[in-house]
Amino acid sequence: MNEFDLVVRNARVVTACDTFDCDIGIRDGRIVQIGQALDVGANEIDAAGRTVTPGGVDAHCHLDQPMAPPTRNADDFDTGTRSAACGGTTTVIPFAAQQKGQSLRAAVEDYRARAAGKAHVDYAFHLIVSDPTPTVLREELPELIREGFTSFKIYMTYDDMKLDDGQILDVLDVARQHGAMAMLHAENSDCIEWLTRRLEAAGRTAPRFHAHSRPMLVEREATHRAIALAELVDVPILIVHVSGREAVEQIRWARAHGLNVFAETCPQYLFLTAEDLGIDDSYKGARCICSPPPRDKANQQVIWDGLNDGLFTVFSSDHAPFKYDGPEGKKPHGEEVAFRHIPNGIPGLETRMALLWSEGVLAGRMTANRFVELTSTGPAKAYGLHPRKGTIAIGADADLVIWDEREFVLKNEQLHHEVDYTPYEGMRLKAWPGVTLSRGEVVWDGCVFHPKPGRGELLACGAPTLLPKRRLPDAMTRLLGA
Repeated sequence: MNEFDLVVRNARVVTACDTFDCDIGIRDGRIVQIGQALDVGANEIDAAGRTVTPGGVDAHCHLDQPMAPPTRNADDFDTGTRSAACGGTTTVIPFAAQQKGQSLRAAVEDYRARAAGKAHVDYAFHLIVSDPTPTVLREELPELIREGFTSFKIYMTYDDMKLDDGQILDVLDVARQHGAMAMLHAENSDCIEWLTRRLEAAGRTAPRFHAHSRPMLVEREATHRAIALAELVDVPILIVHVSGREAVEQIRWARAHGLNVFAETCPQYLFLTAEDLGIDDSYKGARCICSPPPRDKANQQVIWDGLNDGLFTVFSSDHAPFKYDGPEGKKPHGEEVAFRHIPNGIPGLETRMALLWSEGVLAGRMTANRFVELTSTGPAKAYGLHPRKGTIAIGADADLVIWDEREFVLKNEQLHHEVDYTPYEGMRLKAWPGVTLSRGEVVWDGCVFHPKPGRGELLACGAPTLLPKRRLPDAMTRLLGA
């Protein structure tokens, strides 16, 4: 009888901390031995000459999220996790979104039903709190945190999602009391609405004006306010999809003052600019509408710097898939509409890992260890999944990526999502996952996806395990004199 179900042999393993050569022994979906010249396994993969990293943890993606008609995500838990696996991601964390007037518990049960029997890789849920009633704050949210839903997102914009400052403070207080991670979408809603109305009055409604309605100061102000609210409550927060210099400066200020403010960014802020929304009134720019919008070339370097110097903890896709040519996507009811009405979001779940490996590691912009920290270990720690996920260690799930280094031109037809475009069409990449293992099973062999709907498990998350930074005295204690 073989000691191992699978041995990955001759691996050049890269974790967030170390790089070493070894064999990896896998049994019952877990890594059970790491060493040299391991015994023969029932199955073997020779990784000689190739790098092996932990499977990616995409901690910010949207799959089959309930939306007002006609809008609908192009990817559900079947197609979305298929796309993830083929791109080297073995854990996804999409959002169970509460609608105003709905209980948070009902939102979770609805989302659990949407995922059931479909996912090919493991998944967890963030919560979106859009209606923090007394029952939600006192009963539902604490109960759900205890059940393993230990992170939630707060919107500072979008009329159907946003909370006012008082509501944000209430939700942050629950996070503090129960050890949850609060994520904030930081954009000033009133500024956006004020600018949008004036652009519309001037007839400036083409997709490119989406960026004009959301200048960096809109993100800067909301980031500053989010930090202040978190300081008042004395709770760590994570600012999602940070786009450029002005928000980065606010986060650096907070860190310099000892506050536990973490940050996430995404591929669109490294590889797209505002010009991708159009330099004329063409509707094609709708494909790249997302919020915050991409900035300019100079801001791309700011984001690269933040990825390297530790400002960012998480590199996610913010995969929000809408078809360009489709009545449920970027052309609602089949019509070209003003930028206000174009669904926000771009696809990126499958391309996230390869973009950063190619243009970060292989282009000499970052170390392979930092790549792992950003794409796997950091998000796993931020959302209570480490060390089961996000590392290569004894006892961890056998979620692995074996990289093939080869040059090719990226085309949407090569991808496995249900979206009819990729914003990164035509980029020349230097690598792609050659094998993806999810709990010891090959789900992608470099050419063929191996489907198994329902093999993905819903994960219960623990408390965040990011190392705390030095904290200032409790702001509430100082203010109340207690």
